[in-house]
Amino acid sequence: MLTVAPPDAVELRSNATFEALMWTLSRPGDVRTLPEAGFGAIVETLVDLECSAYADTPAMRERILASGATLAEGIGNADHVFLATLDGAEIAQINCGSALYPDDGATLVAAVAHSGQRVRLSGPGIKDTTEIALAVSPGFWAMRDMLCLYPEGFDIFFVDGDRVIGIPRSCLVEVL
Repeated sequence: MLTVAPPDAVELRSNATFEALMWTLSRPGDVRTLPEAGFGAIVETLVDLECSAYADTPAMRERILASGATLAEGIGNADHVFLATLDGAEIAQINCGSALYPDDGATLVAAVAHSGQRVRLSGPGIKDTTEIALAVSPGFWAMRDMLCLYPEGFDIFFVDGDRVIGIPRSCLVEVL
């Protein structure tokens, strides 16, 4: 008979985080709740020994190193990018994969208030269109449009406390 230990608190938190993140990419524009506020559970869930990650704060860099991941020298060398502050210019170097390996595109996790500039989303996972508000400059969206030539591009998680919105690279974004 096979016996398996029940999941501990860390595993339960990671599972809940992963489920929330996957649902946000499956249903762009939907808000999901993370088991805890901030990037900590996301790092714990997505980042491992096979990843490289970049963070713009010392605390997040320490958390990434504690996960066993490689700390990337710059945004362009990272599989996962964690930004406490977001502006369009800094993502110009983000890894968008290639025509041969589009899955090499990075995942951007940014602390962004779920209020402010309204945008309309369309694409896979959205019936017709949906509108959301994010405190992101129109310049960010213009840069994303230049970089995300599907299937190449990067996926985004906008984190506001314990709430997250996901926008996959396949999603079209129109600034309203």
